Amino acid sequence: MLCGLLACGTFGTDLNAIIALQVFVPDSGAVEIGDTLHPRARALNGHGDSVAAAIVWSSLDTALVAVVDSTTGATLGKNQGVGRIQARVGNLRSNPLAIRVQTPADSIRPGTIVRDTVHFASADSLSDSLVARVFATPADAANLIGRRVAYSAATYPGGATGVTFQPRDLALTMASGAVGLAVAQVRMRPGPPPDSVIVTAVALRADGMAVPGSPVTYVVEFRP
Repeated sequence: MLCGLLACGTFGTDLNAIIALQVFVPDSGAVEIGDTLHPRARALNGHGDSVAAAIVWSSLDTALVAVVDSTTGATLGKNQGVGRIQARVGNLRSNPLAIRVQTPADSIRPGTIVRDTVHFASADSLSDSLVARVFATPADAANLIGRRVAYSAATYPGGATGVTFQPRDLALTMASGAVGLAVAQVRMRPGPPPDSVIVTAVALRADGMAVPGSPVTYVVEFRP
């Protein structure tokens, strides 16, 4: 997931000249302490076309984020908070990009239900919400939102019709109280129904290690 900002300079008569910088940041601009985020940027000319340019990145809040490679923009999260980075070509500078530095997640647990029954004869064979609760310290909204939780499913018996995740199998947490809640649902595909589906939800830290409590397991049964 990317978000982008566009900074424009003054238009001149040469439409082939660089007049704007378009910058993008992945994962909604979130990075864990000790992890590196990789933004992107491109220079645009007066025609709106991307042109080759030497783009230089820098940090505007060095206590929170450090640009470890000024040519690629690779940015290290140093301390919890919201730091800013910026790209430039010559005297043309982008709008500052906000980078939310978060502490590593503490744990993941199931939410409201771990078992659901779906009646596939109904108009919409959609399960209830399969909620994962991700905890982090401090438990404030900025530190709890945007945590990635990956859902996967296995159908039983093997070879039965599979399921799809709604809205998708990678969910981002939203802050609620002292936890971050990730939500996904499963919908049966057309075909012979499975007896049940085992769904697992895994949250990973920036270093690739699973957050304690992973995987969270849910059982979705399909009945006429």
